[in-house]
Amino acid sequence: MLPLSGLRIVAVEQYGAGPFGTLYLANLGAEIIKVEDISRGGDVARTVGPYFVEGESGDNSSLFFQAFNHNKRSLSLNLSSPEGQEILHKLILSADALTDNLRGDVPDKLGITYKQLGKINPKLVCAHLTAYGRDGDRAKWPGYDYPVQAEVGYFKLTGEPDGPPTRCGLSLVDLSTGVALALAVVSGILNARETGRGRDIDVSLFDNALYNLSYVAMWQLNAGHNQKRVPRSAHFSLNPCQLYKTQDDWIYVMCNKEKFWAALCQCIEHPELTEAAQFANFKARRENLQELTRTLDDILSRKTTAEWLSIFSGQVPAAPVYDVAQALTNPFVSATDRIQSIPCDHGGDIKVLAPPIRCDGERVKFRRAPTLGEDTKAILTELGYSDAEITQLANCGII
Repeated sequence: MLPLSGLRIVAVEQYGAGPFGTLYLANLGAEIIKVEDISRGGDVARTVGPYFVEGESGDNSSLFFQAFNHNKRSLSLNLSSPEGQEILHKLILSADALTDNLRGDVPDKLGITYKQLGKINPKLVCAHLTAYGRDGDRAKWPGYDYPVQAEVGYFKLTGEPDGPPTRCGLSLVDLSTGVALALAVVSGILNARETGRGRDIDVSLFDNALYNLSYVAMWQLNAGHNQKRVPRSAHFSLNPCQLYKTQDDWIYVMCNKEKFWAALCQCIEHPELTEAAQFANFKARRENLQELTRTLDDILSRKTTAEWLSIFSGQVPAAPVYDVAQALTNPFVSATDRIQSIPCDHGGDIKVLAPPIRCDGERVKFRRAPTLGEDTKAILTELGYSDAEITQLANCGII
């Protein structure tokens, strides 16, 4: 049994950050009931292209949507209606948590905060993922990953020093905030089971992105150091740790401990470099970084990346510089179960990445993302609604 088997989480979610967080929970065994606004055609991610499941049509064929929403159930519901609220209230009686990722002022308007739902289920945890929080001057602001990256300094920490400000290649603010949401939900549920009382828990894109500044923020706040971009994707303080030229490409070497510097010098057959005063330790290598880069470029350019990786294997932390296609066909990936297949209705498969959290003896059983409202009738039947009542709700546009 997976660790979160038996948990029921109602997710009023859309697009990326919130769904990525609940995907973690789903892959650990939780039941995720994805509530989608029927009046707006459900999660906007259903229409996000440009790539769709080959041979598949309909509202769950977007590969973007499939990435975030497999292993979930879909309940189409208009929460703005009294009837929709009644269904929600019945549903949360059996739920451990409700999550949402909406604009900061919307959860209260939709009646999905603990103040409103705790009266119905005192043990319910209400976890809110917003752009800038649910209070303050920006509560009503829309917000997304890339503008947040720009404002909290990521653009001026990424890329080459003489290039334009550059965002991270992935939506790391969305993705990491989703993981923070998942941790918040599990933490809240654990506390609610001990105390008998749930609560509101908040995480925002902005706060999470700011927190991710970590040691770079500590340097600024306590030492007055305003970190700038450095060449070749180097570490800000440890060397050698950057891109180096090889005979045919690039290689990334990261000697973040003195023992790895010694190992590198042995592997490249230049043990005398460890005795050179200008390379004697991290401080010296940092002060002589340009000379170190020229020296290692000269040596490493005498063999191919593959040859150096074979030599370094298990001794020096190093990696090839792959594009996405190369990363996914890497033998270390393809020879394992890190890529899974989900059967589709049309007979083909959707390939997905396996979750990074692995539970000994247990494996996730993958299901494709649901069509809009695919599980609505089953969920309402579980709640005690008759076929006639379900038909009436559908006719009125509630589900």
